Amino acid sequence: MLELRINGEARQVDVEPDTPLLWVLRDTLGLTGTKFGCGVAACGACTVHLDGEAVRSCVIPVSAVAGKEITTIEGLGAKGLHPVQQAWIAHQVPQCGYCQPGMIMASAALLAKNPRPSEADLDAALSNICRCGTYGRVKKAMRAVAGRKGG
Repeated sequence: MLELRINGEARQVDVEPDTPLLWVLRDTLGLTGTKFGCGVAACGACTVHLDGEAVRSCVIPVSAVAGKEITTIEGLGAKGLHPVQQAWIAHQVPQCGYCQPGMIMASAALLAKNPRPSEADLDAALSNICRCGTYGRVKKAMRAVAGRKGG
């Protein structure tokens, strides 16, 4: 039995210690906002926050996260929409929406550390893949949250 702290709540799970965090979130705990995309940490659909850092949950064994604070997309907006979520809506970022939870989580982690990111900061932090190509709208929404022109 492993004890995890997810979205501010202590949760116990009875899973193999090498089970990827993604599958514990989705299959064991029913938190399906975090998506499976590639399984090799390349696409970013599975991005969650681990102690405030954006991480790819598909390659992290659940045993490595015990005692750390895990935030999923469900927890990000639990007390009302996060400013990044509000900007996503205002700037009509999603098309199909599949990659968006991971994009939002990566964006929120960046803005929490760097509220006024440069274009280079945006490019470096947002390595998530969007098949619909909404990158321009993602950057526009992030600039809006950061209070910069072009938002």
